[in-house]
Amino acid sequence: MIREWLDDDTSPLLTLWMASTIHAHPFIDESYWHESEALVREVYLPAAVTWVWEEDGVVKGFVSVMESQFVGALFVAPDAERRGIGSALLNHVKQHYSELSLEVYQKNSRAVNFYHALGFRIEDSAWQEETQHPTWIMRWQADQTPLA
Repeated sequence: MIREWLDDDTSPLLTLWMASTIHAHPFIDESYWHESEALVREVYLPAAVTWVWEEDGVVKGFVSVMESQFVGALFVAPDAERRGIGSALLNHVKQHYSELSLEVYQKNSRAVNFYHALGFRIEDSAWQEETQHPTWIMRWQADQTPLA
């Protein structure tokens, strides 16, 4: 169900990203995401390695890693949440990298708790000028993950 996205057509990813990001960030005006779509399509996705979770040919989630360590995106379709797709995608990425970092809005406590449960720890905070909201910088290292 997880495979690397090698298709030049990013429209399925952008459609999922838009629905998921609006759903996950009700504290940010929806127009911001629409204004950001071109940047995601033309800069971020082409610069990243992306893996997708597909069901019957439909992308239900994806994770993108930039610069071999920064999780620039982890999104699951709202109708597919809480089925383990996000965990599976992130665990898949952990098999390819020994260290990962990401940035998450502080108000998105569900995501902060999700990343914490998967071994990420808050290392710093930042301020997003564009959205006027604070974020956490979180990091995971393979050698710090407790053995289960």
